[in-house]
This record gives sequence, C-alpha cells and structure tokens, in this order.
Amino acid sequence: MWPEIMEAGMLVAFGSAWPASILKSWRSRTSRGKSLSFLLIIQFGYLLGVGAKLLVPKLSYVILFYLLNMVAVSIDIALYFRNRRLDETGKG
Repeated sequence: MWPEIMEAGMLVAFGSAWPASILKSWRSRTSRGKSLSFLLIIQFGYLLGVGAKLLVPKLSYVILFYLLNMVAVSIDIALYFRNRRLDETGKG
C-alpha cells in the first residue's frame, strides 16, 4: 500500500509541473527554449510506467496518474509542433 501511495505522490509532484509548462507553451507561441527530445524521453518514461503497471496481476489506481501525465505531455508536444510552425512562418 505505501509504495503505491508514494509512487502516486511522485507522479502528482512531477505532474503538477505540466500545466505550467503547457500554459507557457500556449502563451509564448514559440518553440524556443523547449526540447522535443526531453519531452519524448519523459513520455517514454511514463509509457514504461504504464507498461509496468499492466504487467502486474493486480491493476493499480496509480496507472491513472501515469495516463494523466501522458496526456499532459502529449498536449505539450502538440504545442511544441504548433509553436515550431509559428516560428517557421514568423507568426509567433
């Protein structure tokens, strides 16, 4: 029980940064200062976390925190590509 609570707490702590990152990406309208490779590595890490939870016989509620963080990172990745396009067209 405690390991799951601690893992969920870690995911909430890391996940709390994504709304601020998404808002900054949305408002700045530029991809400068963002690292696509960093975002993809984080996304891959969350994907591995989901995979680990699916391999355990008893499904844990913690998988929801992984999925929520994956959605947030996906939004930030989509904004990266939008902002890169804006940078290229000079409309940022």
